[in-house]
Amino acid sequence: MTTLEQIAEAIASGKSKDARALTQRALDEGVPPGDIVDRALVPAMASVGDKFKRNEIFVPEMLIAARAMKESMILLEPRLIAAGITPKFTAVIGTVQGDLHDIGKNLVATMWKGANFRVIDLGTNVPPAKFVAAIQEHRPHLVGLSALLTTTMPAIGEVVRAIRAAALPVKIMVGGAPISQQFCDEIGADGYAQDAGSAVDKAQLLVGAA
Repeated sequence: MTTLEQIAEAIASGKSKDARALTQRALDEGVPPGDIVDRALVPAMASVGDKFKRNEIFVPEMLIAARAMKESMILLEPRLIAAGITPKFTAVIGTVQGDLHDIGKNLVATMWKGANFRVIDLGTNVPPAKFVAAIQEHRPHLVGLSALLTTTMPAIGEVVRAIRAAALPVKIMVGGAPISQQFCDEIGADGYAQDAGSAVDKAQLLVGAA
C-alpha cells in the first residue's frame, strides 16, 4: 500500500495521529501537497460520504474522519498557499438567523473542504445582509444555507430573496432537518441536499465540477 493510500485509509478510519504522521511522511518523500489532497484526502472523504449515504456509518464516524482530515490539512495548507495552489471553487456557508445549530452545517463545510472547495464559514444566526456581504466580498460559486428548526425555515427564504435582489451570480443550496426539495423549489433555491454526503454531490453538480 502506498503512503497516499495509507493516508486515505487513516482519514476514512478517523485515525488522526496516523493521518498527520503519514501526511508528513508523504511530504518527506517529495509528494507534492496538491497530489496529497487530490489523491488521498479527496478520495477518503468521498468514501466517507458514500458510506454515510448508505447508512454504513453515522454522524460520529463522519466527525472523527473530518478531524483526521483536518490534521492532514494543518500540514498541507501552508505548503499549498506557498505554492500558490488554491481550490478551484469557493463556497460560503452558514446557519440562518434565529438558528444556533451547527453540527450539520459543520459537517457539510468539512465535506466540501474534503472535496477541495475553499469554504468561508459564517457560523450560526447569520442575517441575510451578512450572507450578501460575504458573497460580495469572496465571490463564491456556491452559498449553503442551513436551518434545523421549522421556525427558522422562513429565514432561508429571506436570504434567498436578499441574494436574488442583489443580483449576485451564485448558486444557492439549502439543507437541514425540516428542509425538503419542495421547500427548495418554493423559495427559488438552486439545490437541496438531505445530508452531508449528498451535499458534496449536489455542490459539485451546481458548480459544474461533477
